Order: sequence, then C-alpha cells, then structure tokens
Amino acid sequence: MQSFGAESLSSRLVSKNLKITIHRIIILPVVLYGCENWSLTLIEERRLRVFENSLLRRIVGPKRDELTGEWRNLYTEELNDVYSSPNIDGVTKSKKMRWVGHVACMGERKGVDRVLVGKPEGKRLLGRPRRRWKDNIKVDLREVGCGGMNWIELVQDRDRWRALVNVVMNVGVP
Repeated sequence: MQSFGAESLSSRLVSKNLKITIHRIIILPVVLYGCENWSLTLIEERRLRVFENSLLRRIVGPKRDELTGEWRNLYTEELNDVYSSPNIDGVTKSKKMRWVGHVACMGERKGVDRVLVGKPEGKRLLGRPRRRWKDNIKVDLREVGCGGMNWIELVQDRDRWRALVNVVMNVGVP
C-alpha cells in the first residue's frame, strides 16, 4: 500500500473534499499537538497561518483568472471561502481557552495552577520580558471583547465559558 505523502495533496486523483478532510483530521492535530501550552509570538502565529495557507493552496490548486486567462494561486480570502472551518489561529486559541478553563477549575489541589499564578525564578534577561501564557489568554479575551472581565470567575460558569471558547474559535471564520 502506498503512503499518503505531501505529493498526494496536490494530486488530481484524490478529491478536494478528501484532501481537506485529511488536513482537518490528520495534519492539523499533528501540527497542533500540545498547543494548549504554547506561548506564541506574533511571528510564530504568522508562520502557522502561512503554513496552513500554503497547505490549502496545495490542496485546492491554481485557479484560472477570468480576465487574463492565466493560472494563479488563490488569495487568502478565496482560501477562507473554500475552507470554511476555523483557521489555525482560532483552533490554537480555543484549545488554550479550554485548557485554561480546566486548570482554573482544578484550583490548587493538583498543583497545575502554578502555570497560571507561578512566577519564574532566577534572573531575567535584559530587554522586554517574553509574553507569558497568562498574558496570551488575556490578549485572546481582549480580541473577543471580554478583556475587562475576571476570567477566573468566568470559568466557574461552565456554560458561559464554553460559549466564550466557541466564540474564540470562530472569530476568523467567514
């Protein structure tokens, strides 16, 4: 049996729907393994988007321009129309939000809350401090419009928190 490699994503023998399904079910979970604990910078978030867009461009293939008749790659907006699932940013942010909900509900009994309230020991390097995991959660909440809320209290209401996680995931979906 032949393996399903990167060249299969651009093959015309495999349907686009199957390739998108493989992307969603196999490739994304492998790429995003452990993303709940990532503290991404803007450059790293951009690299993830570029990776996903290049993969989707390979899956969808080129398109013939109606005016000039030349072949061209799809623009990002056109890719979003073809792939209507949440983009990679939304998935990583929603996974982080789900994980922070679990950690905040655990409280101090398991020691996992040290990730939320803990401070690193030792000397800090010169320059601007790196963004912490907790800071990323605050930025993600600010993007949705819940920046001023006390998110640790909001986690205690599971229904509202679940709705907020769904909003975070679907922020970039057309």
